[in-house]
Amino acid sequence: MQFKTTINIPHSVYEISHAERGMLIGSCFTDNIGKRLHERKFHVLVNPLGTVYNPASISNTIDLLVGTKTFDDQQVFFSNDVWQSYYLHTSFSSVNKSEVFEKFCSKKTEYQEKFEKLDYLFLTLGTAWIYELRSSGEIVSNCHKTPASQFKRRKLSVTECVSLLSKSIDVLRAKNPFLQVIFTVSPIRHWKDGAHENQLSKSTLFLAIDELQRMKGNIMYFPAYELLMDELRDYRFYDEDMLHPSKVAVEFIWEKFSETFFSQSTLILNKQINSIQKAIEHRPFNMESDSYKLFVKNQIETCTAIEKNSCISMKEEIQLFKNRL
Repeated sequence: MQFKTTINIPHSVYEISHAERGMLIGSCFTDNIGKRLHERKFHVLVNPLGTVYNPASISNTIDLLVGTKTFDDQQVFFSNDVWQSYYLHTSFSSVNKSEVFEKFCSKKTEYQEKFEKLDYLFLTLGTAWIYELRSSGEIVSNCHKTPASQFKRRKLSVTECVSLLSKSIDVLRAKNPFLQVIFTVSPIRHWKDGAHENQLSKSTLFLAIDELQRMKGNIMYFPAYELLMDELRDYRFYDEDMLHPSKVAVEFIWEKFSETFFSQSTLILNKQINSIQKAIEHRPFNMESDSYKLFVKNQIETCTAIEKNSCISMKEEIQLFKNRL
């Protein structure tokens, strides 16, 4: 007897490898996937300007990185004793105005020098609800605890979502014609929007992605939302707030992502790298013992083999292990 509904995800025709460059933008679920890719030494840029939740903010992030949208004094303001921007995460805020620009320029340079030639783009849409500045009509990515009276809250239409995301994809494909785009809808519910409003928002996002898949080629959908809502479907897979997925749930979704987008050889390589990371964290009782030194030498051999047979640099790990001999 089957006691759960299973989401059948076919293996993707497009496979992600360590040789490719990817950018991940979107809600905090993007950070969960990006963190695991980064730990396994994939070439990825994750939420370079901070976590963003709606299609308009994702579009703004892309425009700022590629330079189709300028970032100048008009995008920076002084509030709560710091300089900040409605387009940037609070980690960019500073008591020095120039430092905000320096941090932004550093991320833009990193993108242009290392990730301008993208192979894949992973976008996690969290909500269709946006906040517009009443003074200018601009859609903000971060309200920075500015009084709510300064904003107008509204929901993007399906047409608006499609238009914004389509434009961003076109901008990136101008330099990367074969760019693969992977969409997912965040399984995290935006409860502050209200239960019904959250459902309307998620539905808008699903319809927009479906429309984009019909309009353009090389656009895929990964069912993170469905995996949590349907296959797991139990509050034991949620964090304490009953809204965010638990560590177990995130790991389950990551496994499904891996099965979908990685080849067998990439899965084996990921397992080796993950094992090396655990070996680095391991602290034996006696680091001078012969058994531990043999263990370290074996790790060095594994790292060397990975470097020889792939495009991955393991120099940092090799040096770290050598320091333990």
